[in-house]
Amino acid sequence: MEEAGSTANTRIGTHRPPLVVGLTGGIGSGKSTVSAAFASLGVPVIDADQLAHQLVEPGQAALDEIREIFGERCITADGHLDRAFIRQRVFSNRDEKQKLESILHPRIRDRIVAWIAGLESPYCIVVIPLLLETGQTDLVDRVLVVDTPENEQLTRVAARDGLSHNAVLAIMDSQTDRETRLAAADDIIENSSDIASLESRVKTLHSYYLELSHDN
Repeated sequence: MEEAGSTANTRIGTHRPPLVVGLTGGIGSGKSTVSAAFASLGVPVIDADQLAHQLVEPGQAALDEIREIFGERCITADGHLDRAFIRQRVFSNRDEKQKLESILHPRIRDRIVAWIAGLESPYCIVVIPLLLETGQTDLVDRVLVVDTPENEQLTRVAARDGLSHNAVLAIMDSQTDRETRLAAADDIIENSSDIASLESRVKTLHSYYLELSHDN
C-alpha cells in the first residue's frame, strides 16, 4: 500500500493527524455492521456511500451535472435522482460509469479530506467500498478488509436487496476479487460468525489502532 503519512500531514496542517483506517470489503460483507461497531466505541466514522447520497440531493451541483449527462429521465417526479435508472444505465456501460464517477468521486474525496483535516481524535474510520477499485489507498494509512465467504455474500445481498443470485454475482464480478482484496489488507475482520465475535474483533483492533496512533 502507498505510504500516506506525508500526504496526511500536508492535508491536515500543523496539528497531529489521526491514523486513517480505510474500511472496505465486497458487497454484503458487513461493512456497515463493522463501522457501526467502531462508532459505538466513539471512533469518528465517515462513509463514502452516505456522502454520495448527500451529493445527489435536490439542489446539489452534482445532481445538475448528472441531469445534463443522463437526461431528464434520471430524475424522478419529485426532483430526486432515480437510482434504479442510473444503476441500470451505468452497470454494463463503462463509459457512462466513468462519467458518473468523474462527477461524484472528486467531490467525495474532497469531503473526506476536509473531514479528516478537522479531526483531533487518535484515529478514524473511512468507509470506502471501492477503495481498491478507485485507487484511493493514498487517502488512508491502513486498509481494513471485512471478509465474508462468497456464498454468504450471495445469500445476504439477495435477501437484503431482493436480487436474484445472478444479479448479485454480476455485482460481485464487477468488484475486486476476494484474493486481491485480502492481499491488499493490513488488517482483516472475518465476518462469518456471530455478532459477538465480530464486536470482539473490532474491540481488539480498536486497542491496536490506539496504540499505533500514539506511535504515529
